[in-house]
Amino acid sequence: MTNMAAYMRGVICLLSTERNAFMSRGSGVIVESKRYVRGLRRKPVRVLFPEDGTVDVDVKESTRQSQPAGLNVKREREVKVTAAPSRHQEESDFVKARSNVQSAVKDAHVTGTKDQVDGLRIERAFPGDKRLARLVSVARSRTFREHQGKVLLEGRRLICDALDAGANPQMVFFSTVDRLRELPLDKLKRATLVKVKFEDIKIWSDLVAPQGVIAIFSRPDPSRLNFANSDHSVPLSLICDNIRDPGNLGTILRCAAAAGCHNVLLTKGCVDAWEPKVLRAAMGAHFRLPIYPSLSWDDVENHLPKPVTVHVADSSCDISRETNDSQVSHKPSKAGDYGWVSARPTNKKMHYEEYSSDSDSDNEFEGLSLPRVDTKLYHESWAQSPAALVVGGETHGLSVEAVQLAEKTAGHRLFIPVMPDVDSLNSAMAASILLFEGRKQLLKLMQTSGRKWKSKAEQQLS
Repeated sequence: MTNMAAYMRGVICLLSTERNAFMSRGSGVIVESKRYVRGLRRKPVRVLFPEDGTVDVDVKESTRQSQPAGLNVKREREVKVTAAPSRHQEESDFVKARSNVQSAVKDAHVTGTKDQVDGLRIERAFPGDKRLARLVSVARSRTFREHQGKVLLEGRRLICDALDAGANPQMVFFSTVDRLRELPLDKLKRATLVKVKFEDIKIWSDLVAPQGVIAIFSRPDPSRLNFANSDHSVPLSLICDNIRDPGNLGTILRCAAAAGCHNVLLTKGCVDAWEPKVLRAAMGAHFRLPIYPSLSWDDVENHLPKPVTVHVADSSCDISRETNDSQVSHKPSKAGDYGWVSARPTNKKMHYEEYSSDSDSDNEFEGLSLPRVDTKLYHESWAQSPAALVVGGETHGLSVEAVQLAEKTAGHRLFIPVMPDVDSLNSAMAASILLFEGRKQLLKLMQTSGRKWKSKAEQQLS
């Protein structure tokens, strides 16, 4: 019994010792977890860096908990007082850091000019660079284009056509290096190449889907450009008189290039040939044949070959003239009696503006006599020698000077018959029909006269 009692006392003591140890370990775990959670929720008053040589915030928190409440209040006040100058120091550090960033950006712009792509030096536009916006604004204004001699070309195909013709590039903006490599780099050695964001090009682009490349060229001189198809042209010139719609003029230029015209002459009443809308509609025709803009009628005659026969496009005739052309009267009439001729003579000092409105009354010019010009159907023989075709605008019509030039050179009024009660064709469609008809007649004349012509168009028409 004595041994049994001693054994039981030993077991009880062992159990009590293990329970105390377990509770102490458990309490320690609980305390550590509470301290861990409290550490996560702790919000330091200020951030102290190692180089400041001050005591860490966690140390202050631990000492503050062990001190009385009064001392803690004093400590908090001291922290607030010392936090104020540290915030000023942080603000000054932020200003210094921002100035360093700005200087780094400027340094990046300066060093960006040293970047090279296939041997060409390129620049990277820094934030706030206004060169693209400024140059695009200049190129979109006719006055600035004429005074500063700059034009804007957008898209790979148009820029390549200009470079192939020998135009002088001044500055090229591109979004990616791959877009730049699509251009003939050997012809961009003298140009300034600037890499900009695609968003910037999209803002200033006139296209629905921008291609990511815009170029500023010197205004091309037609007499200095190299036209690839000049050997395949026919002795046929196109004179645009009072064409003020950009879409019509661009389409007419495209038809003239396709028909192989010798050159295109634009009077002062026409819209600017380097208008962005005209460039898009022309599809590179500016670099496939000579185009001389803003000419007076005296200059028009100087650009025509000698001898030459000038014909005018007449849109006022009806289908009855096709069936009974002998009944057409050739008596001199007033200019105001014809819808295809403007009764107002051209003023040599007049400054034309795009999309200007017509005058509702031409009574003061109704007494002006219209020169006598015979009429012909478009498919009759009229291109039997070097010829020129005058196409007038739909709104303003031909000027009296154009009809006088046709009378002077023994030309004709050419008309395309249409069905009754149908409006006449627009200027671009009428020009395309007459130009290709004139080309066919001239090629046929060259073939029958024994001259050799090696163009593909002549082989198709023969």
